Amino acid sequence: MSESPNPDTRDALALAEYRPGASAVLSDAERWPTLSTEGAARLDRWRTHPHAPAWVHATGDRLRADQVERASRPLPTEGWLDDHLATARRLIRYRRLAAEGRLARLEDFPVVSRADLVADVAAFVPQDADLSRLVHGSSSGSTGAALQIPDDVEEVARGFHLLVDLVRAEGVDWRPDGERMALAHLVHQRQAFTYVSIVSGFGQRAMVRLNLHESAWQGSGQAPDASRRAFLEAADPQVVTGNPTSLAELLAPDLAGAVRPLAIFSGAMALSAPLRAELEQRFACPVFDVYGLHETRPIAVRTDDGPFRVLDRRVHVEVLDGAGAPVPVHDDGDGEVGELVVTAGENPLLPLVRYRTGDFGRLVRLHDGALAIADLEGREHTRFVAGDGRLVPCVDLTQQLQAHGALGWSVAQAASGEVSAHIAGGDAGAVRAALTAILSQPVVVDRVERVSDLGEGKPRRYRSDAGEASA
Repeated sequence: MSESPNPDTRDALALAEYRPGASAVLSDAERWPTLSTEGAARLDRWRTHPHAPAWVHATGDRLRADQVERASRPLPTEGWLDDHLATARRLIRYRRLAAEGRLARLEDFPVVSRADLVADVAAFVPQDADLSRLVHGSSSGSTGAALQIPDDVEEVARGFHLLVDLVRAEGVDWRPDGERMALAHLVHQRQAFTYVSIVSGFGQRAMVRLNLHESAWQGSGQAPDASRRAFLEAADPQVVTGNPTSLAELLAPDLAGAVRPLAIFSGAMALSAPLRAELEQRFACPVFDVYGLHETRPIAVRTDDGPFRVLDRRVHVEVLDGAGAPVPVHDDGDGEVGELVVTAGENPLLPLVRYRTGDFGRLVRLHDGALAIADLEGREHTRFVAGDGRLVPCVDLTQQLQAHGALGWSVAQAASGEVSAHIAGGDAGAVRAALTAILSQPVVVDRVERVSDLGEGKPRRYRSDAGEASA
C-alpha cells in the first residue's frame, strides 16, 4: 500500500481534507453494523492490497439488517406526489404560504434553486425527520457555492440497487460473482476522496471510489500507470461508474484489457456520442448515460443517443419557459426548450419541490407513453453570435462536434465575437470547417488526445460572452 507523502516535500497544492485518514472517526463496526467475517476479509484485502493507492477516506453504509433489506427495494410510487406535497407544506420554507392556503397544487409552489439550499438548507428538512439516518454529502456543483446535503443512509444504499435494476433490465444478470469487486466508481482529478467500502445488500462484496489521476499512485513502488492497471486487474469490477473524463481513461493504452465490466454508467457531465461508441466497442457492454443531481438523485437515463427516459421513481419533471411558465409536453417531439425543474421525493431528509436544475431541454413522449428529456444541455443553454449576427444555439455545435469524433470539448466566444474550440480526439480539421460554416466566421481549434487533457473537474462545454447565454 502506498505511503503518505513526506510532509517536508508535500505538494504545495495539497488540501488537508484529502490527507489519508484525516477525517476517519468511526470504527468498522459502526460503518457496517452487519459486517460478516467474509466482508471484513474483503475490506482488509483491498485496503492493504500491494497495488492500492493511499486511501484518503473510510466510509460505510451504516445499515442495520432491517435497513439493508428495505434499501434493496424501490420506494412505492403510487400517490407519492400528493404525500410529498403534504410533507413540503409543513417545511419551514413553505409554512407561511401553506397557512395562507396558497399551496394547493404543485404549480402553486415557487421554484427554488441551489442558492436557496446554500442559504438555509435546514428550512427544507422535515422537522420530524429521523436524523439518526443522516449523513452529510457535499456537492461542489458546477456553479455557485459548495453545498452540504443531508443524505439518508437507506436512500443512498437504494441508489446502488437502482443501478442493479437498470443493468438487469438490459438483460445482464448482475449478481455477486466470487471475489470480483461489485463496483468501481472512477474519478480523475488531482485530489479526491477515495476509499474501499462494502455493499451490505449485495453479498457484502467490495466497492471502491478510485482516482485514476497519476498523483494518486505516487509512492507505490511502481510507475503510476503500472500500479493502477495492476489494481484494476486484481479488482476486476463487475460494473464501472464515473464521468466522461474518468471513463475515457479506460481507453488509455496502459489500461487496455484491465477491466471487463458487465455495464458502464456515466454521469455528472455530458457523455458525447463518440465516447459512448468507443466505450461500447471496447467493452462490449451497455453504457448508461444518467442525468441527475446530488440534490435530486438520478432523474433520467438512456442507453443510446436518443432522449433520456425519466425514471419510474419518485421524480417529477417540468420544463419552464423564460417567463417561468410550464411548457406543455408535445407528443410530436416539437416542444419548446426550457429549464428543467424537478420535484424529487427519494430522499426523505430533503423533499424538494420544483427545484431549478439550471439545465435545459425539452419534454417529449416516447412510443410507449413514457416521459423523456430531449436535447439536454447541462447548464449550458448558450447561444453564439455568428458572423452575420445570427444567434446559434449550442446544440447545433454539439451535433457537429460529435459527428466529427470529438470525445469532449470546450467552446468559448469572447465579447469581441472570436471563437475558440478545444477538443479531445476527433478530426480537428473537420471540426474547424464545420464550426466555421455554422458560425460564419473563422474558429480556432486546438486538439488534445484525452478528455482529461481538457482540464480537471467539470469544465463548462460552452461559454459565450458575446451572445445571450444562461448557465
